[in-house]
Amino acid sequence: MVSTEESRNALLTVRDLTRYGVSRLNAAQAALGHGSDNAWDEAVYLVLHALHLPLDTLDPFLDARVLDSERAAVLDLIDRRVEARVPAAYLTREAWLRGHRFYVDERVIVPRSPIAELLDEGLSPWVSDPDSVEYVLDMCTGSGCLAILAALAFPNAYVDAVDLSSDALEVARRNVNDYDLQDQLTLHRGNLFDALPSRAYDVIVCNPPYVNQASMDALPPEYRHEPEMALGGGKDGMDLVRRILDAAPRYLAPHGVLVLEIGHEYDNFVAAFPHLEPIWLETANTSDQILLLTREQLAS
Repeated sequence: MVSTEESRNALLTVRDLTRYGVSRLNAAQAALGHGSDNAWDEAVYLVLHALHLPLDTLDPFLDARVLDSERAAVLDLIDRRVEARVPAAYLTREAWLRGHRFYVDERVIVPRSPIAELLDEGLSPWVSDPDSVEYVLDMCTGSGCLAILAALAFPNAYVDAVDLSSDALEVARRNVNDYDLQDQLTLHRGNLFDALPSRAYDVIVCNPPYVNQASMDALPPEYRHEPEMALGGGKDGMDLVRRILDAAPRYLAPHGVLVLEIGHEYDNFVAAFPHLEPIWLETANTSDQILLLTREQLAS
């Protein structure tokens, strides 16, 4: 009978290790969604990261043989991902969003907001001239990823980013420093709008805690590694959303817009705000998870 160690030692190439990773993830029914949505992409990422290979270059290395020490490093990463059910980003201390790398750890949720896709185009056509945007706010900034992408999308804008968690802001500060945006982007610790300077923002982006309580109770283990305060939005998921929509008009410029993510809470949003008629913004994988409201709509 072949031992487990002998079986693992038979994994000789990058292809072998990737296939093994896919099998382990599938067998464990690992929950995905923290950067990849399928076991193949997750396994490829873990293998390439452990081997210090370019994350976007797999084919030339598929049949390359690995050293014993390299095999051990890959298998250790796969074991920790599967057995501890920890999101890959927490194991590698990095997350990728729209081609940008961000440092992450368990103090923040793993960056994955589809708002990032909309920032690629400077929120066009809802923002007609990205160069003319003066002030941007990222509410519930977490790791700072959306604030950083906003600073890159609106190069002439001053960006404020706020979060209640001092731990999250430590992570955000590291990312702001990595992108050398200290002169353009300021982090604030506070409860929603309370700690912000007196400004009229052209754009507010927000990925708040919005998961309803029933969904929180059913979260798979991977998601339970993330800070609960960054996910849970109360019984219907709308606790913070109500407060944000109520206060936002006082912080928006006359032509300003609020871009808000609500995940899979469309029905709860419509039930909570039956008189609002937001514009639903589509991304590659979403059609009812991100909404846009103008100051005029919010003020009315």
